[in-house]
Amino acid sequence: MAAQTEESDTAREQTKAEQDVDQVRQRAARDQQRLDSGAVTSPKDLENLQREIVSLAKRQGDLEDIVLEVMERLESAQERVAELTERVASVQSKIEDATARRDAALESLDGEIASVTKEREVISGTVPADLLKLYDKLRAQQGGIGAAKLYQRTCQGCRQELAITDINEIRAAAPDTVVRCENCRRILVRTSESGL
Repeated sequence: MAAQTEESDTAREQTKAEQDVDQVRQRAARDQQRLDSGAVTSPKDLENLQREIVSLAKRQGDLEDIVLEVMERLESAQERVAELTERVASVQSKIEDATARRDAALESLDGEIASVTKEREVISGTVPADLLKLYDKLRAQQGGIGAAKLYQRTCQGCRQELAITDINEIRAAAPDTVVRCENCRRILVRTSESGL
Protein backbone atom coordinates (compact mmCIF):
# COMPACT_ATOMS: atom_id res chain seq x y z
CA MET A 1 0.00 0.00 0.00
CA ALA A 2 2.75 2.46 0.94
CA ALA A 3 4.71 1.53 -2.20
CA GLN A 4 1.63 2.17 -4.37
CA THR A 5 1.09 5.53 -2.67
CA GLU A 6 4.74 6.43 -3.24
CA GLU A 7 4.40 5.40 -6.89
CA SER A 8 1.29 7.52 -7.49
CA ASP A 9 2.77 10.51 -5.59
CA THR A 10 5.97 10.28 -7.64
CA ALA A 11 3.98 9.98 -10.89
CA ARG A 12 2.07 13.18 -9.97
CA GLU A 13 5.36 14.88 -9.11
CA GLN A 14 6.77 13.85 -12.51
CA THR A 15 3.70 15.20 -14.34
CA LYS A 16 4.01 18.52 -12.49
CA ALA A 17 7.75 18.77 -13.23
CA GLU A 18 7.14 18.01 -16.94
CA GLN A 19 4.43 20.71 -17.05
CA ASP A 20 6.88 23.20 -15.50
CA VAL A 21 9.48 22.33 -18.16
CA ASP A 22 6.83 22.76 -20.89
CA GLN A 23 5.83 26.20 -19.59
CA VAL A 24 9.44 27.38 -19.46
CA ARG A 25 10.09 25.92 -22.93
CA GLN A 26 7.02 27.69 -24.39
CA ARG A 27 7.95 30.98 -22.76
CA ALA A 28 11.53 30.71 -24.05
CA ALA A 29 10.21 29.89 -27.54
CA ARG A 30 7.92 32.98 -27.47
CA ASP A 31 10.77 35.19 -26.31
CA GLN A 32 13.08 33.76 -28.97
CA GLN A 33 10.38 34.34 -31.60
CA ARG A 34 10.03 37.98 -30.47
CA LEU A 35 13.80 38.36 -30.63
CA ASP A 36 14.02 36.76 -34.09
CA SER A 37 11.08 38.75 -35.49
CA GLY A 38 12.84 42.06 -35.00
CA ALA A 39 9.80 43.50 -33.24
CA VAL A 40 11.96 44.53 -30.29
CA THR A 41 14.16 47.44 -31.36
CA SER A 42 15.15 49.10 -28.11
CA PRO A 43 18.66 48.03 -27.03
CA LYS A 44 17.55 47.88 -23.38
CA ASP A 45 14.53 45.68 -24.25
CA LEU A 46 16.75 43.49 -26.45
CA GLU A 47 19.24 43.05 -23.60
CA ASN A 48 16.44 42.23 -21.13
CA LEU A 49 14.90 39.76 -23.60
CA GLN A 50 18.26 38.04 -24.19
CA ARG A 51 18.91 37.89 -20.44
CA GLU A 52 15.47 36.35 -19.92
CA ILE A 53 16.11 33.76 -22.67
CA VAL A 54 19.41 32.77 -20.98
CA SER A 55 17.68 32.65 -17.59
CA LEU A 56 14.86 30.52 -19.04
CA ALA A 57 17.39 28.14 -20.63
CA LYS A 58 19.10 27.71 -17.25
CA ARG A 59 15.73 27.24 -15.54
CA GLN A 60 14.72 24.69 -18.20
CA GLY A 61 17.95 22.74 -17.61
CA ASP A 62 17.35 22.75 -13.85
CA LEU A 63 13.76 21.58 -14.32
CA GLU A 64 14.83 18.83 -16.74
CA ASP A 65 17.32 17.60 -14.12
CA ILE A 66 14.44 17.49 -11.62
CA VAL A 67 12.32 15.55 -14.13
CA LEU A 68 15.13 13.00 -14.60
CA GLU A 69 15.55 12.60 -10.82
CA VAL A 70 11.79 12.15 -10.39
CA MET A 71 11.71 9.64 -13.27
CA GLU A 72 14.43 7.59 -11.54
CA ARG A 73 12.48 7.62 -8.27
CA LEU A 74 9.30 6.66 -10.15
CA GLU A 75 11.07 3.76 -11.83
CA SER A 76 12.37 2.60 -8.45
CA ALA A 77 8.88 2.91 -6.92
CA GLN A 78 7.37 0.97 -9.84
CA GLU A 79 9.93 -1.80 -9.35
CA ARG A 80 9.07 -1.96 -5.64
CA VAL A 81 5.35 -2.11 -6.45
CA ALA A 82 5.96 -4.89 -8.99
CA GLU A 83 8.08 -6.84 -6.50
CA LEU A 84 5.55 -6.42 -3.70
CA THR A 85 2.67 -7.30 -6.02
CA GLU A 86 4.51 -10.49 -6.97
CA ARG A 87 5.14 -11.30 -3.31
CA VAL A 88 1.48 -10.66 -2.45
CA ALA A 89 0.42 -12.96 -5.29
CA SER A 90 2.82 -15.64 -4.03
CA VAL A 91 1.54 -15.34 -0.46
CA GLN A 92 -2.07 -15.34 -1.69
CA SER A 93 -1.35 -18.51 -3.66
CA LYS A 94 0.14 -20.14 -0.55
CA ILE A 95 -2.88 -19.07 1.49
CA GLU A 96 -5.24 -20.56 -1.09
CA ASP A 97 -3.21 -23.78 -1.13
CA ALA A 98 -3.20 -23.97 2.68
CA THR A 99 -6.93 -23.23 2.77
CA ALA A 100 -7.61 -26.00 0.25
CA ARG A 101 -5.49 -28.46 2.27
CA ARG A 102 -7.23 -27.40 5.49
CA ASP A 103 -10.66 -27.81 3.89
CA ALA A 104 -9.70 -31.26 2.57
CA ALA A 105 -8.39 -32.26 6.01
CA LEU A 106 -11.57 -31.00 7.68
CA GLU A 107 -13.67 -32.92 5.19
CA SER A 108 -11.63 -36.05 5.90
CA LEU A 109 -11.98 -35.49 9.66
CA ASP A 110 -15.72 -34.96 9.31
CA GLY A 111 -15.94 -38.29 7.48
CA GLU A 112 -13.81 -39.98 10.11
CA ILE A 113 -15.89 -38.47 12.94
CA ALA A 114 -19.09 -39.68 11.30
CA SER A 115 -17.62 -43.17 10.87
CA VAL A 116 -16.31 -43.34 14.45
CA THR A 117 -19.59 -41.96 15.83
CA LYS A 118 -21.54 -44.63 13.96
CA GLU A 119 -19.10 -47.31 15.14
CA ARG A 120 -19.41 -46.04 18.73
CA GLU A 121 -23.21 -46.25 18.54
CA VAL A 122 -22.97 -49.87 17.39
CA ILE A 123 -20.44 -50.81 20.09
CA SER A 124 -22.23 -48.88 22.86
CA GLY A 125 -25.29 -51.03 22.21
CA THR A 126 -23.30 -54.05 23.43
CA VAL A 127 -21.93 -52.37 26.58
CA PRO A 128 -23.90 -52.54 29.85
CA ALA A 129 -25.80 -49.30 30.51
CA ASP A 130 -24.16 -48.61 33.91
CA LEU A 131 -20.65 -49.05 32.44
CA LEU A 132 -21.51 -46.79 29.50
CA LYS A 133 -22.87 -44.19 31.91
CA LEU A 134 -19.66 -44.32 33.97
CA TYR A 135 -17.53 -44.10 30.81
CA ASP A 136 -19.47 -41.06 29.50
CA LYS A 137 -19.16 -39.34 32.89
CA LEU A 138 -15.40 -39.96 33.03
CA ARG A 139 -15.00 -38.91 29.42
CA ALA A 140 -16.68 -35.58 30.20
CA GLN A 141 -14.49 -35.07 33.28
CA GLN A 142 -11.21 -36.18 31.71
CA GLY A 143 -11.12 -34.10 28.53
CA GLY A 144 -12.75 -36.65 26.25
CA ILE A 145 -10.91 -39.77 27.42
CA GLY A 146 -12.89 -41.97 29.80
CA ALA A 147 -10.87 -45.16 29.43
CA ALA A 148 -7.16 -45.76 28.97
CA LYS A 149 -4.99 -48.71 28.11
CA LEU A 150 -2.91 -50.23 30.91
CA TYR A 151 0.48 -50.71 29.24
CA GLN A 152 3.41 -52.21 31.15
CA ARG A 153 1.85 -51.22 34.48
CA THR A 154 1.38 -47.61 33.34
CA CYS A 155 -1.97 -45.91 32.78
CA GLN A 156 -1.87 -44.43 29.28
CA GLY A 157 -4.42 -41.79 30.33
CA CYS A 158 -2.35 -40.04 33.01
CA ARG A 159 1.01 -41.70 32.16
CA GLN A 160 1.51 -42.71 35.80
CA GLU A 161 2.91 -46.09 36.76
CA LEU A 162 0.54 -47.88 39.11
CA ALA A 163 1.65 -48.93 42.59
CA ILE A 164 2.41 -52.60 43.09
CA THR A 165 -0.61 -52.96 45.39
CA ASP A 166 -2.89 -51.58 42.65
CA ILE A 167 -1.31 -53.95 40.12
CA ASN A 168 -1.91 -56.90 42.47
CA GLU A 169 -5.57 -55.91 42.90
CA ILE A 170 -6.03 -55.59 39.13
CA ARG A 171 -4.25 -58.93 38.59
CA ALA A 172 -6.64 -60.58 41.09
CA ALA A 173 -9.78 -59.02 39.55
CA ALA A 174 -11.95 -61.07 37.23
CA PRO A 175 -11.49 -60.32 33.49
CA ASP A 176 -14.96 -58.74 33.25
CA THR A 177 -14.51 -56.56 36.38
CA VAL A 178 -14.23 -52.84 35.71
CA VAL A 179 -10.91 -51.60 37.10
CA ARG A 180 -9.89 -47.96 37.39
CA CYS A 181 -6.67 -46.03 37.68
CA GLU A 182 -6.13 -44.79 41.23
CA ASN A 183 -4.46 -41.62 39.91
CA CYS A 184 -6.83 -40.30 37.21
CA ARG A 185 -9.86 -42.54 37.90
CA ARG A 186 -10.18 -43.58 34.24
CA ILE A 187 -11.37 -47.08 33.37
CA LEU A 188 -8.34 -49.24 32.65
CA VAL A 189 -8.37 -51.48 29.59
CA ARG A 190 -6.32 -54.61 30.28
CA THR A 191 -4.44 -56.33 27.46
CA SER A 192 -1.63 -58.86 27.16
CA GLU A 193 0.77 -55.89 27.27
CA SER A 194 -0.51 -54.64 30.63
CA GLY A 195 2.37 -56.23 32.54
CA LEU A 196 0.13 -58.17 34.89
